Amino acid sequence: MTRDFTFTIIKPCAVKAGYIGEILAEIQKVGFRIVAMKLTNMTRSEAETFYAIHQEQPFFGELVDFMISGPIVVAILSKENAVADFRNIIGATNPAKASEGTIRKKYGQSLQMNAVHGSDSDENAAKEAAYFFSGFERFWND
Repeated sequence: MTRDFTFTIIKPCAVKAGYIGEILAEIQKVGFRIVAMKLTNMTRSEAETFYAIHQEQPFFGELVDFMISGPIVVAILSKENAVADFRNIIGATNPAKASEGTIRKKYGQSLQMNAVHGSDSDENAAKEAAYFFSGFERFWND
């Protein structure tokens, strides 16, 4: 049986601040199962490709610089209604506007340094997971 899944990145700021364990615990506490995970570093080229949708935005260069500034944790998370439920627990993109108790409110520092990325659709979750995990690394099937 195929499970619903989503994709997340724990961003360099949260990794550097030592929040990996706390963020993963929050994710698991609400019923997500971590089905694939790794600590990695993106090259400039990889970050530019991953964030290509934003390449015309004025913040693109800063975003790429930030995402290559240190290690990240990438993970595939499994749960029914995964994308929507994960978006709810991470909160608004801007931590200042995020609801109390959300991951971004607790661990985010700014609009860019907001601790985590979460896929915004099932289609993007599949695309983003495939970007970081090869077929044999993706374990969202029981």
